[in-house]
Amino acid sequence: MLPCILLLSGCLLYPAAASSAPPNILLIFADDLGYGDLGCYGHPTSHTPNLDRLAARGLRFTDFYSTGAVCSPSRAGLLTGRFQTRSGVYPGVFYPSSVGGLPLGEVTIAEMLQARGYVTAMAGKWHLGLGANGTYLPTRQGFQHFLGVPYSHDQGPCQNLTCFPPNTRCYGTCDLGETLLPVFLDEKIVQQPVNFPGLVPLYEQFSKEFIHKAVSEGKPFFLYYASHHTHYPQFASARYTGHSLRRKYGDALLELDGTVGELVTSVWDMGVQNNTLIIFTSDNGPETMRKERGGSSGLLKCGKSTTYEGGVREPAIMYWEGKIKPGVTNMLASTLDILPTVAALAGATLPNVTLDGYDLSKLLLNGEKSPRNTFYYYPPSIDPTRGIFALRMGKYKAHFYTQGAFHSETTPDPDCHITALLTEHNPPLLFDLDTDPAENYNLLKPVIPKELEPVVNEIQNERQRFLKSMTYAESEINKGKDPSLRPCCNPQCTPKPSCCHC
Repeated sequence: MLPCILLLSGCLLYPAAASSAPPNILLIFADDLGYGDLGCYGHPTSHTPNLDRLAARGLRFTDFYSTGAVCSPSRAGLLTGRFQTRSGVYPGVFYPSSVGGLPLGEVTIAEMLQARGYVTAMAGKWHLGLGANGTYLPTRQGFQHFLGVPYSHDQGPCQNLTCFPPNTRCYGTCDLGETLLPVFLDEKIVQQPVNFPGLVPLYEQFSKEFIHKAVSEGKPFFLYYASHHTHYPQFASARYTGHSLRRKYGDALLELDGTVGELVTSVWDMGVQNNTLIIFTSDNGPETMRKERGGSSGLLKCGKSTTYEGGVREPAIMYWEGKIKPGVTNMLASTLDILPTVAALAGATLPNVTLDGYDLSKLLLNGEKSPRNTFYYYPPSIDPTRGIFALRMGKYKAHFYTQGAFHSETTPDPDCHITALLTEHNPPLLFDLDTDPAENYNLLKPVIPKELEPVVNEIQNERQRFLKSMTYAESEINKGKDPSLRPCCNPQCTPKPSCCHC
């Protein structure tokens, strides 16, 4: 739980840390979390007291976007401040045998802050490539310490693992024919297969020890906690299993919320709450194909793998005790903006590359208007000849292409389903997201109203400008697969992958 931090409650305030030091950065990234999944975003049965309290004491965003509708591209955008097109992290996601990864020439938040004197660590899901001899692991991308897995926890035969109570299966199935999911400590496999019920407690211990050591040594820290929750199949440790009204998905969400509480409590216990920026958001929308086990987009349309709002608009909370005024903002913002914002707050030097993010520090600290007025929506299967599927400018969103996805199956809306084939729209579909966030009412049907002609022209011009300015790197994901790259703690054993067990 979050610590009690109001004098009215009878709790004591911890002493404030010196404000002149560069702020610590705690970045918590959920997995497949829907816009409507948290209590503070309106879900009636989600029990998320720590996140709700963080939102009440921080700044909650209503219009916050991830760069991709699936895992790997969105994580590349987050850590580099650049669209995934620039780093080649497209189309789709990395697999255990993928040859490519996030190019080492890309500068991550961790590398930027390490150059500023920060100690850096990551716990959780990486999913930006493994490569030969760990070429693309976090330790090669600016993280001095790493405890976690190199890809999604369903990318391995995990369906026979047991959860709590003993002898019960974890919730769902995973990929067959792959190697058993490993846990890395830095670049060494310390567990294979992963022990799901003990995984999050292990991450929490690692994270709290990192925070304690950094503060004790007087060093600013950057901790990137990339949670597995609430990606399918859901799991939870004994402390949280069976405690949520939302059943299995809710248990996983409850554990994610508990982790937030543990990490924030560690910040307060070390007395650095006045000099620590805490950021919480997620990589992409929910897998509605999983029904009640796949999360909720709330009032938004569709979910994961689509460029409708439910695919990429995410919960986002930023909290800095005594620095960020509590409230709710409908200012436009994105994961792309985290790197330049952190750079401004930390006094770090920005990478000498084209960035797609904006510095939000004046929005956070002074309540000023966001410098972002546009957002560009890429599908998972990026085709440079088509470019973006949609563009948001102010309150208006235009769809140039629409396509459903298997991740967004089972909802009543046929536009979300895989049977909704790729369709080009000329003129585009146009929605007013202020009055119609569910994208129900196309403003240009049956014809373009005269008063909206300037809006459509401005959006079309911006689309052309963006398309001409974008550089597409060679696809890292299309570099192919090599089964010998699948991680194995007993590299000489046979037969693989089943023998990779330690």
